[in-house]
Amino acid sequence: MKVSIDSSWEKALQKSFDSPYFENLVRFVKEEYNRFPTQIFPEGKYIFRAFDSCPFDQIKVVILGQDPYPTRGHAHGLCFSCDSHVRPLPKSLQNIFKELEDDLGIKAPANGDLNHWANQGVLLLNSLLTVREGQPLSHANQGWERFTDEVIETINNELDGVIFVLWGSPAQAKASRVNTNKHIILKAPHPSPLSAYRGFFGSKPFSRINEILVQRGETPIKWA
Repeated sequence: MKVSIDSSWEKALQKSFDSPYFENLVRFVKEEYNRFPTQIFPEGKYIFRAFDSCPFDQIKVVILGQDPYPTRGHAHGLCFSCDSHVRPLPKSLQNIFKELEDDLGIKAPANGDLNHWANQGVLLLNSLLTVREGQPLSHANQGWERFTDEVIETINNELDGVIFVLWGSPAQAKASRVNTNKHIILKAPHPSPLSAYRGFFGSKPFSRINEILVQRGETPIKWA
């Protein structure tokens, strides 16, 4: 199947795109957009934005989320990110920015658009790439989980030294697909208000990532 996605990812994931399960997934997603034309997020053109913003061979870090924000106007294809005009910011993102300030002592970004992270090699990947308005996990068990499993396996097999940031138990369930002899995993509770105080705050992911990159002689991420 031909998928409109960055060419580096098209080459890396063609086996997935040609699989029968992926054709069924595409059929389901198209039906959802047809049935609920203004209630499926993100917009169709942004479904693969995480991949288009971070080419395969430029990945330094993978941050894994659950599924897109189910609130109208928030989701735009990058996990935890939102369009620059969104106010107030989603609560999980507010907590991410709070930890960023506490960790690095720098002022948080002016808005919630994290595309500048993606452009530096941070793949902002959700486990599910679409959702129905007001219904978290509404597109679960349709094939997205298998697809993102295969994305992680492809990164694991074909790249070296990627830093996987797994916040919360659903993200951490994918850790078994990562070879820790080749890659690094950083784990913490999810940044949502329900769990951030259980160890997300104080986990210092941003400084830890940059310390690893600097030790390797690589350019650290400019988080703000």
